[in-house]
Amino acid sequence: MRPAPTILHLDMDAFFAAAEQAAKPSLRGKPVVVGGIGVRGVVSTASYEARVFGVRSAMPTAQARRLCPNAAYLSPRFTLYRQVSDVVMELLHALSPLVEPLSLDEAFVDLEAGGVPAETAAVRAVGEQLRRDIRSATGLTGSVGLAGAKMLAKIASEAAKPNGLVVIEPGTERELLGPMTVRTLPGVGPATAETLRRAGIHTVAETAEAGEAELVRLLGKAHGAGLYAMALGQDDRPVVAERDAKSISVEDTFEVDLTDRTRVRSEVLRLADRCVQRLREAGRSGRTVVIKVRNYDFSTLTRSETLRGPTDDPAVIREAAARLLETVDTTGGVRLLGVGVSGLADFTQEDLFAQLATEREAEEAATAAAAAAAEEAAGGTEQHEAEEERPRRWHPGLDVVHDEYGAGWVQGSGVGRVTVRFETPWSAPGRVRTFAVEDPALRPGEPLPLVGRAPAGGQSSEPAILPKFLSPEPGDTGSVGEEISRR
Repeated sequence: MRPAPTILHLDMDAFFAAAEQAAKPSLRGKPVVVGGIGVRGVVSTASYEARVFGVRSAMPTAQARRLCPNAAYLSPRFTLYRQVSDVVMELLHALSPLVEPLSLDEAFVDLEAGGVPAETAAVRAVGEQLRRDIRSATGLTGSVGLAGAKMLAKIASEAAKPNGLVVIEPGTERELLGPMTVRTLPGVGPATAETLRRAGIHTVAETAEAGEAELVRLLGKAHGAGLYAMALGQDDRPVVAERDAKSISVEDTFEVDLTDRTRVRSEVLRLADRCVQRLREAGRSGRTVVIKVRNYDFSTLTRSETLRGPTDDPAVIREAAARLLETVDTTGGVRLLGVGVSGLADFTQEDLFAQLATEREAEEAATAAAAAAAEEAAGGTEQHEAEEERPRRWHPGLDVVHDEYGAGWVQGSGVGRVTVRFETPWSAPGRVRTFAVEDPALRPGEPLPLVGRAPAGGQSSEPAILPKFLSPEPGDTGSVGEEISRR
């Protein structure tokens, strides 16, 4: 435990939803829900206005719609969120070389490693300046927790929400944690909480009073001993700049159960290709291929196969995933499929069978391409025109540009029509217009800057936020932080 609160935890406030509100003036101050919008969609983030109605992350979207039918339900725009996240992480790295990202909107920072004096006043000033810089650079707000341990810093940032700063002075940990529910502690999920409840343990103070021996008896040696230390406010985990991923995976949930075996197989192969793409983007390879299948009745199973060596060859991973699928009965219907690779390495092992598979796939692709060329020469033009006439899919929240009306976003679509609100992050709430889905004047766009203005000629080519440190406005001191102290 550190003698000064030099570990900082930043958590952006309702990140995805707040970014959408910043980008869409007509949604500011109104409930916004970001996530899957289909029948089986799940809420990713809800704005604070939507949370008043009981909408929460990981809740089925259908349930959220019943609780808050008048909210704006939008599909995620990860291009925008990653751009904002990059700028926030750049600000954090300016404070210290030890930054441990947990997600796009959350990270730990070791201020001591960045040379910040180990004094409460100094770290508080750094936290307040960080909040002002984030607001200036992105237009969004974040909450900051400062403490002598990672667990406590995260608890502090949660207490600071929204848009605040909380400092936990070393020496006050047990007094602070005591009345909190045991679910506050890291690693305590529903199952562990239920085990403790049956033993009459509900709060952190009761967990500490139970003693290490009792917790080990209830939960096992490793979990029990770790939980006892955390109940005492003890957490010596360091801030780790590089978090090594143990696996890379992708998965999709389908709005309608898949019963066609051919369709299930094609989806698995598609997911395998996406998984390989992520592997290569990370510069990794893997030797264990895993598939995940969730059936119509929510029962979930996994199958895995370990290869002779690590690979990032798409043909090898596709074939392994297809073999694993053959061992699974999908006749009842499949609602979710996933493909992953574990046993990661930063090299690949040459494999004769992989090379043969790749060569065979290349030959098949060449044959298919030759057949397609012959078909087009024999009259494939009509088919190409028919594909162009297919209705486009316009997801709610999607950025669009119209030749006459400029930049806007999709409010909704259906029955061959798409409704667009034309506004920008720096404009007043815009007007709504409706078009045919195949209107040639309407096309997908790119996220506009949340801070600053786009060129007068139309859509900006700049990133969605300003990738530089901006000074705070004169007189902008941020909200007053709260210090939890025994003094």
